[in-house]
Amino acid sequence: MTTTTTPTPGLAPAPTSALNLSRTTATAARVLRQLRHDPRTIAMMILIPCVMLFLLRYVFDGSPRTFDSIGASLLGIFPLITMFLVTSIATLRERTSGTLERLLAMPLGKGDLIAGYALAFGTLAIIQSALATGLAVWFLGLDVIGSPWLLLLVALLDALLGTALGLFVSAFAASEFQAVQFMPAVIFPQLLLCGLFTPRDNMHPALEAISDVLPMSYAVDGMNEVLKHTDMTATFVRDALIVAGCALLVLGLGAATLRRRTA
Repeated sequence: MTTTTTPTPGLAPAPTSALNLSRTTATAARVLRQLRHDPRTIAMMILIPCVMLFLLRYVFDGSPRTFDSIGASLLGIFPLITMFLVTSIATLRERTSGTLERLLAMPLGKGDLIAGYALAFGTLAIIQSALATGLAVWFLGLDVIGSPWLLLLVALLDALLGTALGLFVSAFAASEFQAVQFMPAVIFPQLLLCGLFTPRDNMHPALEAISDVLPMSYAVDGMNEVLKHTDMTATFVRDALIVAGCALLVLGLGAATLRRRTA
């Protein structure tokens, strides 16, 4: 004899653990619909890296080689920073408003939620990276020996890494102000140690060892490989894979630390 069970009134269905494509895309579509009504956030994500590169080019107007030497590195760093800020604040806003709590009460897995956010912000990251790379190479005259498409790839991976870091740190912030406070702790050390200001092998051995485990270091190394070599090198592939692997790892940590808003 077959028996049926009825859910207990007042209890929400348990979230499913398996990643589901339809739930993920539905989450991404919801986030994109919300962002469509926030033009200031869209402008910040898409235009700010372009504006920063434009200013940087004319700051070094009398020394084009300086722009060539650091422009490619900043082409990856600017998207990482902007995506980190926007993603951490936007995700925290959903948590503090109760939206996240309602979503977790539905049959929606944490993996679906994190993947949906990553897909939505990743779509904007593609637009952001394409515009910034096109501006730097074809309008600002960034001199690149290798393929501009490889620059675009690293810029996109950096933007996705910023998205993943933003999703992760939002779990530990109680307000938007606290989310912004994570920037000096998460972004600034990587910025100082990534090799942008001085080659990493010129640093103190302890700082060089720390820089070897920071993903932004490999993003800058990958950009420099494109500047110096006409073809894709094994070092470039290694650097790109490390940045991509770090982004996936942080997304996994973000799903593990995702929780409901507590009173």
